[in-house]
Order: sequence, then C-alpha cells, then structure tokens
Amino acid sequence: MSPPASPARLRDEVRTSAVLAAPLVAGHLATGLIGFVDNVIAGRHGTSTLAGVAVGTAMFWLVMLVPMGTLMALPPSVSQLDGAGRRAEVGPLFRQALWLALGLGLLLFVLLTLGRHVLEPMGIAPEVRPDAAAFLGGIRWGVPALTLYFCLRYLCDGLHWTLPTMAFGFGGLLVLLPLGYALTFGAFGLPEGGAGGLGLASAIMMWSQVAGFVLYLAWSPRFRDMRLFERLDPPRRREIGTLLRTGLPIGVTVAMEGGLFVVTALLIGRIGELEVAAHQIAINVSSLCFMVPFGLAEATTVRVGHAVGAGRGSSGVRRAALAGLVLVLGTQALSATALLGGHEAIATIYTHDMAVAALAGSLLLLAAAFQFPDGIQVLSAGALRGLKDTRVPMFIAALAYWGIGMPLGAGLGLGLGWGPRGMWLGLIAGLTVAAVLMAARFVRSSRPAALAAAPGTPVTNGA
Repeated sequence: MSPPASPARLRDEVRTSAVLAAPLVAGHLATGLIGFVDNVIAGRHGTSTLAGVAVGTAMFWLVMLVPMGTLMALPPSVSQLDGAGRRAEVGPLFRQALWLALGLGLLLFVLLTLGRHVLEPMGIAPEVRPDAAAFLGGIRWGVPALTLYFCLRYLCDGLHWTLPTMAFGFGGLLVLLPLGYALTFGAFGLPEGGAGGLGLASAIMMWSQVAGFVLYLAWSPRFRDMRLFERLDPPRRREIGTLLRTGLPIGVTVAMEGGLFVVTALLIGRIGELEVAAHQIAINVSSLCFMVPFGLAEATTVRVGHAVGAGRGSSGVRRAALAGLVLVLGTQALSATALLGGHEAIATIYTHDMAVAALAGSLLLLAAAFQFPDGIQVLSAGALRGLKDTRVPMFIAALAYWGIGMPLGAGLGLGLGWGPRGMWLGLIAGLTVAAVLMAARFVRSSRPAALAAAPGTPVTNGA
C-alpha cells in the first residue's frame, strides 16, 4: 500500500479537481436542464405527451449509451498523452475518434428509425405509443451530431480544458427553450407538433452545438499546436480498434447502469400513463442530481490518467481519486437533503395533475436513498477509466445492475404489484452493490504492483 496523502497535498488535489470539474458539472447540469425543459414542455402540453416523451427518451438513451461510453476512451487516452508530453500525437488520435463517432452515429440513426416500429411488440401501453413514435421520429435526426459532439468535448476534457463543455451545454439550452416551445405548442407561425415537434427541436439543438464546437476548436489558439483539422486522415483499422478495445467495455458498463434506468422506464410504460409520467418526473430530477457526481467522475478520470502518464505512482493516482471522493460525498449529501425536504414541491413544477405529482413525490424520496451509492459507484468507475481498467468494471456492472437490480425491481414492481416503487427499490439495490464492488476494484487496481503490471503506454497511432 502507498503511504496516505498528506493533508496539504490532498487539499491541493481537491482544489485542482474542483476547478477542473466545475465547468464539467455545469455543462452536465445544462444537459440535465435540457431534459428538464423537454419534460416541463411535454408535461404542460399534456400527460399523454409527457408519457410519450418519457418512453421515447428511454429508447433514445437505450441505444445511445454504448456509443457515448465507447467514446469515453478518448479522455484518458488524451490525458495520458498530455501528461507524458506527447501532445503532437493527440491530433491524429482525435481524427480517428471522429471517424468512430460518425460511424456510431449513423448506426444509431438506423436503429432509432427501426425502433419506432417495436413499441407495440414491447408491450408499451396503447395510449403512449403515438407520442413516443413521434418523438423518436424527430430526435433521430440529431443522433450523428450528438456522437460527434461527445468526441469534441471529450477531447477538451482530456486536455484539462472543460469550459467548452459548460459553454456549449448552456448554448444548447438557449436554443431548445424557445424552439422546443414553438414546435410543441405551435407558435411564431409554426404548426403544433406535440411530442414530434419537441423531438425535432432537440435534433436541431444537437446540430447547432456540434457546429459551434467545431468552429471553436478550429479557431482557438489553445489547440493550434495539435493541428486537429489540418488534414483529413482516412479511417485506420488499428487506431480505431485500439480505441474500441478500451472504449467498448466502458460503453457496455455505462449501458449496464443507464440501461437499468431505461428498461425500468419501459417496464413502467407497460403499466399505464399515470405511472410512466410520474416515473419520468422522478427520473428527470434524479438525472439532474446525477450530473454533479458524473462531472466529478469525468474530472477524476482525467486527473488519474494524467497521474499515470506523468509517472506519479500509486500515491499520486490514489490522491487524485480520493480528492474526487471527498467532493462527491459533499455534493451527494446536499442532493439527498434537497430531495428529502422538497420532494412534493419539486413534483408540482412538472405537472398540474395532482395524482401524477403525488406518485412522483414518493419516488423522489426513494431517489434520496440512492444518492450516496450512486455517487460512489460513478466516481469509482471514473477513477478506473483513468487507469484504463475497463473490462472487470464491465462485469461488475452486469452483476450489480442486471443480476441484482433489475430482477429485484421487476419482481417487486411487476411480480408483486408494487408498481414504480418496487422498480425503484431494485435501482437502489443495484447501485449499492455496484458502489461497493467498484470501489474495491479501484483499491486493488491502484496498488503499486498492479500499476506496474498494467499497460502504461497511451493510445497512439504511431505518428
């Protein structure tokens, strides 16, 4: 075991991690607020619209989670190159990552196009299907933009420059707010599109974000030495394969966790309109809370990866992870307190339907219970990504979420008839098991002997 970090060095690391994470957290909160805007607009349009958007959003993220997680191979790869003083290799790596992102985006467009036709076989309630199909039909046009956007922001994150994530996150919010309202309700001469109009507005927002991000990277002096867009490299199998070997286990791990929530929403969609609308409110609030530890986890990935690249050993790696844990415990305490004290008031922001608000409020109490395990598991997974330890966490996620969380939730919610509350108890169980196992894995992987045995060379194309 490495010696414990001194209080002064730990304080410095906490400060560095907080500065790095603050724009990431703000950017993720902006993304969460985009979901909030979607749900408030849909809820004000009608309970059926909100239920349709809930199911459509669940299906959208069900196919999006693996590509999003796969592209998370980029930040640790870039941070290790940067920590080792090899910035010249970042540009060629980035251009291969763009090809990967584009290919994934086009594949997902096809899957979402087909997904609109499987709502009935999935058993989604008949009154929910039309709006869900309309939402998917609109938002699918933005999928290639979203995968490219992830690639662009992960490059910046890996280089310790996280302000663009915040700026373009809030920029997207400014686009969606008026456009989503106009296309949903019909305003400024536009027709009333309901759930389909809201999906199309989200797609337009995604393309505006990626266009702005490309212009920023092309013109910013900060990235000039890496020559990101100096030429159009053809796709290279070896480099893309290296990214996939690191990224696919991350993608599967992210999909295991996110899929737990997504499939929960789809199963609740089999019960009825009121239940799925209440669940959507509670899960949207929980997602907003999750954006804070998620941003801290991404910062921890970068800090751990940089410590590996700079050769700081076990003590430096663990100090980076411990700093993230200190921050996460503080933020999760705040979110749990807010949910416990304000669950009823929060639910009424979304809907005028008191039956929906009452059920959503009770689910928010359960959301308060999983704030700490959720924060610890995502922070531990982020620290493991910084070590490029991605395969074992994938199996941990499979066990915790799908071996324990989903069977328990489905058994309680559908088998015993506990409804959404039973499904949420399954979520709590899965997240708790994941938190314990992920943290234990990081302790093992960050030992001096384990670090010495791990592959330490950053991803490169040999340029």
